[in-house]
Amino acid sequence: MGMEATAEKIRARLAGADFSSSVKFDCGTEGVVVIDGASVSTDDAATDCVISLSKDDLEAMVAGELSPTAAFMQGKLKVDGDMSVAMQLSQIL
Repeated sequence: MGMEATAEKIRARLAGADFSSSVKFDCGTEGVVVIDGASVSTDDAATDCVISLSKDDLEAMVAGELSPTAAFMQGKLKVDGDMSVAMQLSQIL
């Protein structure tokens, strides 16, 4: 699955959610997914928070197979910037 397909799934999850911050899922050479309020894109941009993880782990989180909290505790993702934004996002994903 490409980054655009992953972005599309995140877009569906965000529909109707009250998320006003910006966050970037950075999957290294695989690409990025940037959420800025209700908009989701695969174009790199500066955000309040950067979550670094593998593309496989991002896909598992979006599919509901991996909890963001478990991923963080297992060291599968790293958060840089505003941790409260990551916490807010974990309630949506």
